[in-house]
Amino acid sequence: MSDGLKLDVLAFSAHPDDIELAAAGTLIKLTKQGYSIGVADMTRGEFGTRGTEEIRQQEAQQAAELMGAKVRDCLDIPDGSVTVTRENQLKVVRILRKYQPRIVLTHYWRARHPDHIATSQLVTEACYLSGLAKLETGQERFRPKRILYHQILYDVIPSFVVDVSEEIEQKWKVVKAHKSQFHDPENKEPETILSVPAFLEMIETRMRYWGTLIGKTHAEPFLTTEPFSIPDLVQAMG
Repeated sequence: MSDGLKLDVLAFSAHPDDIELAAAGTLIKLTKQGYSIGVADMTRGEFGTRGTEEIRQQEAQQAAELMGAKVRDCLDIPDGSVTVTRENQLKVVRILRKYQPRIVLTHYWRARHPDHIATSQLVTEACYLSGLAKLETGQERFRPKRILYHQILYDVIPSFVVDVSEEIEQKWKVVKAHKSQFHDPENKEPETILSVPAFLEMIETRMRYWGTLIGKTHAEPFLTTEPFSIPDLVQAMG
């Protein structure tokens, strides 16, 4: 049996703030449309240069509330050490079977951070394993209908982009909930790539670029490796 709450979309993130940067606009849009969404962080981000584990957890929960997430869970894999092991696969399988999401979001498999690369592989493999009846976790087997990859690179053609023009203001509130990680002149911790003023400007530029592809101001891109059907071609081309 499932554990109760079922989600339409479950977004996996290697660290707190990853999914916010990549797909907060889409998740906000989904909640506005009446869908139930949740976030599963692989780690607590405790290995990061800025912020303590406790601060980052507080920020993550605040961000989840601002996105309208029903749940935000953490798999408690050590930060900086996300690896594809049977133990970690089972952690992902258990949460998939618990919430039974129709759609799963996870990292694109090419990335700078090794935790992002491993998260992509780990979640992709777990989505398949979760559907195997003989993989025992004390839960009913379940396999999501689709995996969507976020944080894709500029040289990758997305399968589709989501218009988040109306959600952009709320997205920035979500992102900036992670105050410890981004530019703050009062923060005396060591500077990182994320904490320089230009970083969020770069995120803005990316969203505007993806938006130009569909004639909108802001968009978020996603990649899927399998074809999917469009029930209403005219409406979809809208």
